[in-house]
Amino acid sequence: MFWAYRMRDEIIARYQPVIKRGEPLIIRDEKTMSGRVHIGSLRGVVIHGVISEVLKEKKIKNQYLFEINDFDPMDGLPVYVDQERFRPYMGKLLCDVPSPDGKAKNFADYWAREFLGIIATLGFSPKPYYSSDEYRAGAYNETIRLALDNAAAIRAIYKEVSGSVKDADWYPLQVVCESCGTVGTTKVNGWDGNKVTYRCEEALVKWAAGCGHSGTVNPFDGRGKLPWKVEWAAKFKVHGVHIEGGGKDHYTKGGARQIAARICKEIFKYEPPYDIPYNFFVVGGKKMSSSKGMGSSSKEIADLLPPRLLRFLMLREPSKEIDFDPYGDTIPILYDTFDTYARAFFEKKDDDFAALFPYAFPAGERAKLKKIFLPRFSQIAYLSQMPHITLDQAVAEMKGSKLTAAERTEMNARFTRALGWLEKYGPEKYKLTIQTELPEQTKSFSPLQKKALASILQYMRENKKFSGAELHEKIHAIKSELGIPPVELFSALYLTFLAKTSGPQAGWFLTALPREFVLNRLEEVSKLK
Repeated sequence: MFWAYRMRDEIIARYQPVIKRGEPLIIRDEKTMSGRVHIGSLRGVVIHGVISEVLKEKKIKNQYLFEINDFDPMDGLPVYVDQERFRPYMGKLLCDVPSPDGKAKNFADYWAREFLGIIATLGFSPKPYYSSDEYRAGAYNETIRLALDNAAAIRAIYKEVSGSVKDADWYPLQVVCESCGTVGTTKVNGWDGNKVTYRCEEALVKWAAGCGHSGTVNPFDGRGKLPWKVEWAAKFKVHGVHIEGGGKDHYTKGGARQIAARICKEIFKYEPPYDIPYNFFVVGGKKMSSSKGMGSSSKEIADLLPPRLLRFLMLREPSKEIDFDPYGDTIPILYDTFDTYARAFFEKKDDDFAALFPYAFPAGERAKLKKIFLPRFSQIAYLSQMPHITLDQAVAEMKGSKLTAAERTEMNARFTRALGWLEKYGPEKYKLTIQTELPEQTKSFSPLQKKALASILQYMRENKKFSGAELHEKIHAIKSELGIPPVELFSALYLTFLAKTSGPQAGWFLTALPREFVLNRLEEVSKLK
């Protein structure tokens, strides 16, 4: 069963009383906007968004909330911002750090605007809100009071769940220093039921320096911030969340989710939401870091892939890791996989491929999906490098008939994306340079290789019209007739025309080149001594 259907059924069973009362189920996701948002952050957006969609299909009311977390301290400077300009803001709340462009309302908002735009292009419309607004409006006042009143119980939960031992004077809160404005360097050391006492420690953390100020302050209305694991539990409570997942790193034994769930249930007296753990999204096998600029940004990949491919990429079973490398074969393979799922859907197969495919499109587009011919992305990438060919004719030959308007639109879209991919990320093996002179490597061809090329030449001369598929089939027949190893035959073909040992599907490739050029080149190489 398609994972979203399985989760939908579990959610409906769990929340029957809420559903019967006509109350909306609350789905929540968030992103801390400490820098450029990486492509992996879209996985949670898509998972939660699709859950919202499949519930709506069953007439289950729900609201999808997306938090712009701008109430965390700046604890690392992204490598791509002015280091001297932003270093003085280390330890301050992200909402109190200026925007890099001077136009957005703060540092977090600058990155959030771009990310929210990408979410919209994918066809999702969660309700965005800023955590700083929530804190300053007093939404967390009750949970802050409960956390401070139950500091000993929270310390016990940390120890029981994770083995983390907090000092007897540790309180689950940091406040904004009244002297220097930092939050990351303050340590609360007392609570009288109305106010906390604190000290801004000079060396509490390595990434920011405190000013040494000590004071007493009311911790409410945005003057205090809960630590992450307590805050996560508070968010469940404050927003009445029914469904919220998170990345795999939060689900280790004794990790953030276990601690948050205990605090939510025992301290805030709220049942933790339905859980959706999802695996890592890695780039070239490496987990990404927003501050270090590792991996590919959501904006870069959104420019590279059409929205339906980006949604499709994120729709993999949440428990499975996604390893995405735009510099490798990922993009051509992604298109091929998408096309496979499309065939399953339009052939009305009863499998997960067919079930998943329509969710690559926004809800409003699904009823209008029609079967069209989908040219392989890799072949379009090759064709884009052959200025002498007519794209329409080449793709029509692949299809075996004239292209429809919709198919021509898809062809042109793939052509444009292929050009961008080749320019920025395309591996060398996908780049073609047709050799105007016979490459030097051809002089070392064996007699059997030259005989095989001569046989291809003979077939092409004897047959004026044939498709790329027919020529490819003939090449394989020649391989079998002569008993030549495939690697020797195909490397000889590619070396003859490209001066490299690999390339596109041979039959299709040769038919895409000018006929006389191919005949002359094959004749030239087959006559080599």
